[in-house]
Amino acid sequence: MDRGIRGGYGKRRQDWSQEEKTGRGEKGNLVEDRMKTEQEKWPEEKGDEAPEKKMDERGQWASKTEFLLALLGSMVGLGNVWRFPYLCYKNGGGEFDRPLRDWLWGLVIQLYSCLCYIVILAWALFYLIFSFRAQLPWASCTNAWNTVNCVDLTTRNLTANWTQRTNTTAAAVEFWERRVLAISGGIEEVGSVRWELALCLFAIWVTCYFCLWKGVRSTGKAVYFTATFPYVMLLVLLVRGLTLPGALKGIVFYLYPDPTRLADPQVWMEAGAQIFFSYSVGAGSLTVLGSYNNYNNNCYKDCWMCLLNSGTSFVAGFAVFSVLGFMAHELGIPIEKVAESGPGLAFIAYPQGTAMMPLPQLWAACFFIMLILLGLDTQFVSVEVVVTTVCDLFPAVLRRAGRRQIFLLLFCVACFLLELCLISEGGMYVFQLIDYYGGSGVCVIFLAALESSIIGWVFGAERLCDVIEDMAGVRPNAFFKVCWCYLTPLVSLGSIIFFFVKYQPLTFNHWYVYPDWAYALGWIMALSSILLAPFFGIIKVCTGRGSIKQRLSALCHPDDNLPLAEKQRAARQQGVKEGMEMGEMLTDEQRHVK
Repeated sequence: MDRGIRGGYGKRRQDWSQEEKTGRGEKGNLVEDRMKTEQEKWPEEKGDEAPEKKMDERGQWASKTEFLLALLGSMVGLGNVWRFPYLCYKNGGGEFDRPLRDWLWGLVIQLYSCLCYIVILAWALFYLIFSFRAQLPWASCTNAWNTVNCVDLTTRNLTANWTQRTNTTAAAVEFWERRVLAISGGIEEVGSVRWELALCLFAIWVTCYFCLWKGVRSTGKAVYFTATFPYVMLLVLLVRGLTLPGALKGIVFYLYPDPTRLADPQVWMEAGAQIFFSYSVGAGSLTVLGSYNNYNNNCYKDCWMCLLNSGTSFVAGFAVFSVLGFMAHELGIPIEKVAESGPGLAFIAYPQGTAMMPLPQLWAACFFIMLILLGLDTQFVSVEVVVTTVCDLFPAVLRRAGRRQIFLLLFCVACFLLELCLISEGGMYVFQLIDYYGGSGVCVIFLAALESSIIGWVFGAERLCDVIEDMAGVRPNAFFKVCWCYLTPLVSLGSIIFFFVKYQPLTFNHWYVYPDWAYALGWIMALSSILLAPFFGIIKVCTGRGSIKQRLSALCHPDDNLPLAEKQRAARQQGVKEGMEMGEMLTDEQRHVK
């Protein structure tokens, strides 16, 4: 964050007194206070013209509550509802819970996230609009898009025959594939843009823009609603699900332990990826949110928010699998036939389940409102990470009056235009390609391993403990140093190796195989985030001054303007001063003796 500011004010930094540096850093945001100090000094400096425009303040959270709610919104998202419960079922039920017990390169992953995540919200908004119809369109086979193979699962007398028939398609599947997506035969057949989805996508982007255009001042107010109301909806759906016939069957299936699955490395790979995604680790989200706090914010204490995230995933599993158990009970088929993950759960299985309940419109609306609000929080943070990072890299250009809002508008418009290909008839194939490669678990795990190694061995685990103690007043447990230096890098490296050993190319719906050029494009997206870190490292080494050893030493040395470094430097200078004074006193005494 200081890099851009150093470029504009580096020549004045030598004039700051030590007292101003250390005193201001302890009271609040160091960067913001330095800017204020510089702005106050400009009129007094002679021979140095004041700038035409002053830079806007970077901003801070209005209260600790806003920060915690934004943190909660970043961690708790769609994955808690549609990914975690399914992974629990897939990887041994309750046993799966046990593995779960300011980096520039993360920006690339956030860009891919911004492109994909908001498309899901557009789908959810489309479903929400149709939820208010007298007859849910995914609950019948009398619509224009239905085929002769369509089966209405809400008609009880057809259920028994449906389980024996072949070449049949549930009404919810046909609504999803033929009405919402109008899906083509492959990624080569892009087709036309689904303009109804484009309008939904536009509405979501407008909402995001106006919730973010004032930075953390507007985001902090929005999260009071978007981070809390989904819990109301989740509670409503949980109570309703537990009262349905067959709910117990789904809950038992969700929690039934299979200890033998723990011997499968795939379980640990998926658990690690779920942790990194769910906790927003490795991609810069937490760094950006935390950068708007005061310097003395107790970040050590804030980590307990992770428990709420894990608890939400666990409770969401009850809400989801109680409904899936109800569906299996009503259809008279094994629950494995109705258990889905990702879009299959959110837009096929769960809507089908709500269609089989009394008052289906109410429960469908509650579910999709919850999905939209869960996703909006995460989208807010993803966009904020990109905008804040770019503004911090170029503060002299973007931190002027109105320029942040203009940049945010241009970014939203650019993303909207790029996403039009994701809501075309062939868009689902592109969506899964970006989701599988661009924002894959292996990319995040690689970055987490790299970041942890840099913290542990370059910045220094002991130095980081000193910084946290200076900020929070609490020294981290020694176990954290073991994690930073050894545990996290080694476990992450093992997961990456296993991923490549067990790698399987992406397929769509288990039958469509992508062309070779699509797989090549996918790996380019994956490498764009993985290779960015070493690429920038090489650039820095090549453009530095001095010998290779001196360049590496300069790059690995922490910023001298960190508050703790300034305090330590001030203490050393004070020690030298006292030593000199003591030496002078001894010299004077020796003179008097003579």
